[in-house]
Amino acid sequence: MYQTCPKCGHTRDPHDPTPPDRCPACGLVFQKWLKMQYAEARRKPSPPVAEGEAVETPEEPDPGWKQRLRELALEPSEADPVSFYAKAAVYLLLFVWGWNFILMDYYYYVDGHRVDAAAPEIYASFLHNANLAFHEAGHVLFQPFGRFMTVLGGSLLQIMVPFGLMLWFLLREHNAFAASVGLWWTGQNFMDVAPYINDARAGQIPLIGGGPGVDRPGMHDWANLLRGTSWYTRDHELAALADWIGVLLMLAAFAWGGYLLYREYRLLRA
Repeated sequence: MYQTCPKCGHTRDPHDPTPPDRCPACGLVFQKWLKMQYAEARRKPSPPVAEGEAVETPEEPDPGWKQRLRELALEPSEADPVSFYAKAAVYLLLFVWGWNFILMDYYYYVDGHRVDAAAPEIYASFLHNANLAFHEAGHVLFQPFGRFMTVLGGSLLQIMVPFGLMLWFLLREHNAFAASVGLWWTGQNFMDVAPYINDARAGQIPLIGGGPGVDRPGMHDWANLLRGTSWYTRDHELAALADWIGVLLMLAAFAWGGYLLYREYRLLRA
């Protein structure tokens, strides 16, 4: 990028901690400035062309999808103190709440011993009820695709909804911080599904309508999905995998959102 700012003429110091894609003096983002210069050049009327003379049309260089995605994901919002501190408050809340989920076990404990029975502590969160609404809607939404997808659709939709919101905020709204919150919620839903998978054989988690799955044959989603397959006896391993995926996604959301806030803070200071 530029060593001398094209807008204010400031020359960058080699030890300047400001990101190299912006001016440390005036805060000019070089990539945005280049795009504006290109747009203005295209709006200017072209000089008259003699008959038969070839016309060269400048083409905007394509940075590639990886670079575009990187810019969308890591470019902070414009420096605004009110917006920044509001985001910081949301981040702190999700960080504390997220660690609470991470430290929860998807098993149930009786007298200090882990057993496959009853409902785990993660189901006590009010967020579980919000996830449950999307879970039940998934069974209805996926009915046209057959019984297997109808049963799987509950767990599938409760993961797809926050993941879709993440993509929407990132690709359409260009709001990377909101997208990081969507990733946080996606991870939380993987953790929320883990106890249900873990209960496939035990059937002790209370189901909607009352009673545990063991007393209501054919009503437990993951028992229906895994029974009759070699995966039926590996329900605990699948649950552990889902829980770890959720933990990793939530940690990634912490890192993503924290990095965006750090860059926005640097912009405010500049």
